[in-house]
Amino acid sequence: MVIEQFSRKVLNSGVLDTFVATGFFSILIFFTLNSHLYTPLEMVFGTILVTIAFKGVSNMMFSLVILLFDLENVQAEQELKVTEDKLDLLLNEMQLSESRLRSEKFVQAK
Repeated sequence: MVIEQFSRKVLNSGVLDTFVATGFFSILIFFTLNSHLYTPLEMVFGTILVTIAFKGVSNMMFSLVILLFDLENVQAEQELKVTEDKLDLLLNEMQLSESRLRSEKFVQAK
């Protein structure tokens, strides 16, 4: 669950998409500046292959980020939050039962 949330945040941040887009546009600029050296077919295939390579590298970077990131603190925070919620629930139930006892005593006293 912790890893899913973390990976969802990383993917939604757009860092990996920006990396792939940067690679795509940089190779387009490269081929535009060196158009006298390459044929149009070489440019198309080069752009496609480099974009696929950048996507592969971004997926490997994503895997390494998940692998090397320390998620123990996040998991401990979530466990603490669950424990706090349980304690709050027990405290509210205790207060409710005390209120019922007081109201029953008040009704019996009248």
